[in-house]
Amino acid sequence: MPLRLWLIIRFSLCSRGDSLQSGAAKVLERGFPMPIRSTETVRRGSAMPRALIFAILIPLALALAACGTTQPKSSTPIKQGGGIYKVGTPYQINGIWYYPAENEKYDSTGIASWYGPQFHGKLTANGEVFDENQLSAAHPTLPMPVLARVTNLENGKSLIVRVNDRGPFVAGREIDMSKKAAELLGFMQKGTAKVRVQYVGRAPLEGGIGNGQGVAETFVAPPVVTPKEERKVTGVAPVTAVTAVSTTALPAPPGVSSAPQATMQPIPDKPVTRSSEAVDLVPVTGQGNIYVQAGAFQNLQNAEAVKQELTGVGRVEIQTTMVDGLPYYRVRVGPLTDVPAADSSLQNVIAHGHKGARIVVD
Repeated sequence: MPLRLWLIIRFSLCSRGDSLQSGAAKVLERGFPMPIRSTETVRRGSAMPRALIFAILIPLALALAACGTTQPKSSTPIKQGGGIYKVGTPYQINGIWYYPAENEKYDSTGIASWYGPQFHGKLTANGEVFDENQLSAAHPTLPMPVLARVTNLENGKSLIVRVNDRGPFVAGREIDMSKKAAELLGFMQKGTAKVRVQYVGRAPLEGGIGNGQGVAETFVAPPVVTPKEERKVTGVAPVTAVTAVSTTALPAPPGVSSAPQATMQPIPDKPVTRSSEAVDLVPVTGQGNIYVQAGAFQNLQNAEAVKQELTGVGRVEIQTTMVDGLPYYRVRVGPLTDVPAADSSLQNVIAHGHKGARIVVD
């Protein structure tokens, strides 16, 4: 075939795109020789010679193969940082309200999940770019970007991550880890884990976790208070004034179980240069029981009213605990056997009007 004709054919095919390639591929799959239409479709009235068929189809196949060759994607790593410091305003997802806040005393337990490929390369809630291969996480209420220590309460693995996104927006989940963080914490294959999340400090805006200590704070953390949604009671409940109490530990009221005092002590962060993938092993105490907490109240009668509303959803108990020297009464369903059972129980509690209910680990 003349070189000029070959170049014309190749240019025409490449400019036609993938549809022509797929069509030609189907033709070639039929093999040789190829049946040729009868003479009524041939202007000169005679069948096309087989040699000419080979002379046309073989260059066609080579041209299409050249068109289908693509260059490999760039392996340049995603640039870290570049976002802004953001707290955010209250927002609602699927009927549940979330209240972002600056709280240097944040220390909570719950269920962690992880996310990765479907969001890789996309913008996070504070304007950074999500990289599933970095130690990062999404949280519903913590400011962004901040550092948080996440400890897997099932195996004792603990590391510091950069919180730079919002989520998870699945009821009952405390935090959403990047694929890399979930891998290092040992629950990527399982999908979920019982975890403890502790605020460490602000993260450097340029990205990463720095030395794991956080950068200088410019805000004053507000006092720890029970979230409004946890104090809310569906229906009318008798309300009585709360009398002054001593700051010493109080015995549990009759019929109310006393919650075990917290056995998880703060995990100190050593001021040393740490690797971006530093995993600590910490002692894990307690049974790691899973509960659904419908609410926490300073008024015992309010807690009793909620307990009555949840009759029939499972074992419901009121646990008393001390927060900043004041007694709080937590209405909890459980203990529950595993995460699926907790998810089911949570949906049941939410259906009874307690949309602020959450899963906790004690």
